[in-house]
Amino acid sequence: MRPNPNDFDGPTGVLLIDKAPDMTSHDVVAIARRALNTKKIGHCGTLDPMATGLLMLVIGRATKIQDLLMSEDKEYQGTLTLGVTTSTQDRQGTALETREVRDFSAEEIDGAFGAFTGAFEQIPPMVSAIKKDGVPLYKLARQGKEVERAPRPVYVTSYEVSRIALPEVDFTVNCSKGFYVRTYAHDIGDKLGCGAHLSALRRTRSGKFTLDRAVTVDALKHGPREDLMKAMVSLAEISLMRGA
Repeated sequence: MRPNPNDFDGPTGVLLIDKAPDMTSHDVVAIARRALNTKKIGHCGTLDPMATGLLMLVIGRATKIQDLLMSEDKEYQGTLTLGVTTSTQDRQGTALETREVRDFSAEEIDGAFGAFTGAFEQIPPMVSAIKKDGVPLYKLARQGKEVERAPRPVYVTSYEVSRIALPEVDFTVNCSKGFYVRTYAHDIGDKLGCGAHLSALRRTRSGKFTLDRAVTVDALKHGPREDLMKAMVSLAEISLMRGA
């Protein structure tokens, strides 16, 4: 029987988690540290507390490829609600303005989404982890401050509008790293002239990783450690997946 390298230097690999709502990405990392009895864990791409779906945990030696994994494209499924803009650009913020939502046609809504395809620039939201003079923007936002943010280059490779039940619109978007889906929803609402905010979000893919092999937060909390170790994607498999 071949020895398990995890027995010598702690667990190593990528553990895919299906994040539950109303918890931070850091909360998931803390649970994983207890479950796997190791401190060397990071995550690839923060999910807001409201959001659910794929959160990639890099464990042990896999932390060395964290930046590489974070650089890959993502896929999200979301719902935007027209007519209301919020302080955070999502449903967890304070309503700033309410406007009438007229009976938009499917073509008009598709046209607004279509305006944000290919390469373009986004202005990051104030409630984000981007730093200004070493201070995260969300901390400044909590103090009621707003600072100028430089536009950032992003891109959308594809999108699909799957349901229109005004004021709600369901969509799927494939996008670059550093893409704010909250800002995407806000900007689409602005394009339509009535404003909008993101009311639901689920990450379904990051690079070649999907939810197919993801472990629930409940299983992470209560499942046997051995099962979590088996669920991990090894560095060797990641190398094969990436064609290295």
